[in-house]
Amino acid sequence: MALFSSLSEKFNHIFSKLTKRGRLTELEIKEAMREVRIALLEADVNYMVAKDFVKSVSEKAIGDEVLKSLTPAQQVIKIVKEELTLLMSSNNQKLSVSPSPPSVYMLCGLQGAGKTTMCGKLAAHLKKSGKRPLLVACDIYRPAAINQLQVVGKQANVEVFERGTQNPVKTAKEAVAHAQKQGYDVVIVDTAGRLHINEELMAELRNIKAEVKPCEILLTVDAMTGQDAVTVAETFNNQLDITGVILTKLDGDTRGGSALSIRAITGKPIKFTGVGEKLGDIEPFYPDRIASRILGMGDVLSLIERAQEAVSEEQAKEMEKKFRENSFTFDDYLMQLDSIKKMGNLKDVLGMIPGLGNKLKNIDIDEGQLAINKAIIQSMTPAERRNPEIIKASRRQRIANGSGTSIQQVNALLKQFEQSKEMFKQMRSGKFKKMFG
Repeated sequence: MALFSSLSEKFNHIFSKLTKRGRLTELEIKEAMREVRIALLEADVNYMVAKDFVKSVSEKAIGDEVLKSLTPAQQVIKIVKEELTLLMSSNNQKLSVSPSPPSVYMLCGLQGAGKTTMCGKLAAHLKKSGKRPLLVACDIYRPAAINQLQVVGKQANVEVFERGTQNPVKTAKEAVAHAQKQGYDVVIVDTAGRLHINEELMAELRNIKAEVKPCEILLTVDAMTGQDAVTVAETFNNQLDITGVILTKLDGDTRGGSALSIRAITGKPIKFTGVGEKLGDIEPFYPDRIASRILGMGDVLSLIERAQEAVSEEQAKEMEKKFRENSFTFDDYLMQLDSIKKMGNLKDVLGMIPGLGNKLKNIDIDEGQLAINKAIIQSMTPAERRNPEIIKASRRQRIANGSGTSIQQVNALLKQFEQSKEMFKQMRSGKFKKMFG
């Protein structure tokens, strides 16, 4: 399910009606704002947050500058985007860094929110930016919690500091001393969670905080729990004075109300989001980009960042050269398929393209087709990959047999390959400028 798909769909419906009307009356804007409020509440946005949001937008939208504008609907949408961005914090809030290493980041939250996995994801993310993180196992109560952290630590190629069932406060203190001696510049403490908030949990967290003095206390909450996530955030903030929130499972949340409510209720920003199950499925939270995606405007910057991670600059230049010289082969096509897979959920990736998000809502994108195409290409001989024009009837049958597919599927891939080459030629010749200009 695409990020905020349900809310995005409703907003698109509301604002498309405004766009069709041309000039707007105050009554029409008020009616649209009533629908916006209902859409927010259905998306599980906190009642007071939704009420204040609509009030703020209405005050700015019902004015001479908007009503007398030649494009009033666009002005209203612009105001909504600005207010959505402010609601979630005006910009991305980066992690604080200690003036004297290591920087200690303490992760807390209830059981089931994905906290331990997120410790590994955060470590992998920081490692990519040149940091040397140390993971610390301070959850001594949940069965296999230490083992789970060791597994994600191994995946991220990051050391895990653990002392078994020793007092977690003592373990955290020893871990920081170990990090100082061994040259680790980041310490990520995985604290214990509970099924429910209780005083025993909070007391232990307060003691760890007092002992290691973390520069960030990051609360991990499950976006799928909606309003419960906001309640959990408020309680942890009151007890620990958290510095930020990490929202997990945002990729599966069709409503997304917690993302729109947490900042307003706690005053603390969302710093990261979990957008999948893989180690690399963590993203810094950019309020302006999320607002754009909710309004169906796409998210070009995030798309570019994902593409840069999946394909190196040298690979991109080489690919462009091959297209230009018409020497693009099925080996190159295979590399492209692998790059697309690295970028994440295909529907989410396509949804980042401006104007395409809402058009995809009723389209079933079969990611399994990528695997089928890969199998077909791998069943070709080196000569066939270099020169697809030699693939006649008998060869097509052999390739279909070898890949466990049909001749029709092989034909479809060959046609798709030729269309890709043709499309790139047209893009280079400027025929698509009207579409993106």
